[in-house]
Amino acid sequence: MRRKKLVIAFVILILPIALAVFANYAVEKQTSKLTYSEVDKIKKNRVGLVLGTAKELASGRMNLYFKYRIDATVELYEHGKIDFVLVSGDNGNKNYDEPTDFKNELVKRGIPENKIYLDYAGFRTLDSIVRAKEIFGLEDFTIISQQFHNERAIYLASHHNINAVGFNARNVSLKSGIKTQIREYFARTKAFIDVLLEVEPKFLGEKIEIG
Repeated sequence: MRRKKLVIAFVILILPIALAVFANYAVEKQTSKLTYSEVDKIKKNRVGLVLGTAKELASGRMNLYFKYRIDATVELYEHGKIDFVLVSGDNGNKNYDEPTDFKNELVKRGIPENKIYLDYAGFRTLDSIVRAKEIFGLEDFTIISQQFHNERAIYLASHHNINAVGFNARNVSLKSGIKTQIREYFARTKAFIDVLLEVEPKFLGEKIEIG
């Protein structure tokens, strides 16, 4: 009886770990050649999809993930690698609005307001990717985020018949971003499971034409 319990406990512990390791391997293997860190090497796509994040940390300081995604988007636009920007993020309540925060900053940095479209229902990466296709009619686009996030997003895109590449925003230092890096490991596992279960976005809605 004791041996049986030990075997069950072992399986309960090992299976989630094995799944996480395999999921992360699958994501990296499938996307290894689809992200770019140099603007001259990435192809042009009509639209760049910026994945949202909070503008500020709980401490009130600027969120560097936000800042570096802004920098990357501006770089792509100024080099003619994208014509329009689609910002997809969380607008769960009136006091939290990721898409508008990105838009305001991008306009300050010189991207015309009429070149920026907002998706307020990008509650998670899966939603942002699928809604870009189903709501905004995009089947080819450039994803803009940090490399680890781009890889997961491209993995999801490929399983929804979307041709996506990623432009890697500058990453945050390991010291500052350790929690995010750990969370990403499990987020990839969730993405892997979502693909297997064919999970759909929380909301869809009426179609919006870009441009």
